[in-house]
Amino acid sequence: MTLTGTDSAYDYTDLPRLMSLMTGDEKHGPAATSTLDALWVLYDRVLRVTPATAEAPDRDRFLLSKGHGPMAYYAVLTAKGFVPEEWLAGFGSFDSPLGHHPDRTLVPGAEIGSGSLGHGLPLAVGTALGLRAQGLTGPAVWVLVGDAEMDEGSNGEALAFAGAVGLENLHVVVVDNDSATFGRRGGPAARFAVEGWSAATVDGRDHEALYQAFTAPHPGRPHCVVARVESKD
Repeated sequence: MTLTGTDSAYDYTDLPRLMSLMTGDEKHGPAATSTLDALWVLYDRVLRVTPATAEAPDRDRFLLSKGHGPMAYYAVLTAKGFVPEEWLAGFGSFDSPLGHHPDRTLVPGAEIGSGSLGHGLPLAVGTALGLRAQGLTGPAVWVLVGDAEMDEGSNGEALAFAGAVGLENLHVVVVDNDSATFGRRGGPAARFAVEGWSAATVDGRDHEALYQAFTAPHPGRPHCVVARVESKD
């Protein structure tokens, strides 16, 4: 079964236009645009999942914990063939499947319903444990969180547990756009490293740097990539 590769007619340059089709008063535009590049690199070059393999047991799993402002997520899912472009104009409307927070029962390719911050990383830990219990060593589990979201106690417990049990198939992308109101010595990556994770910090707009960090080997440990973006986002 082929898990990678699509014949999509879209590329990265189409994403601004796709995002512009989504309008309304609750777009959370900055929250969305800060994630755009990381999402694109993941879906374009890293994740082993396509619309045809979205239910395959061996697929990679991507969980959007930063569910506020999912415009970038919907644009990337459209570009990769999961969501039809015609849905975008109805974003956030009463009868649209594309809500202000993603719903896994309505959005093709979405693994979880999200928007309540602090849930995605614990769910990713559970997903990684479930795959391990089934003997499925191939699928990777990815979760994207925001920097301020890491203040949630549920995330702290999840990252400590994942490091202790060596969940090698678990990967976290922290989009750090300085939205947190407090600082951490060494930045978000230090918080993961002290719990036994492999951790790297890169420019969140540099696609090659993101790709290299996403695909860096981390035997026996979960992996965290902090994607730094300018604070204006």
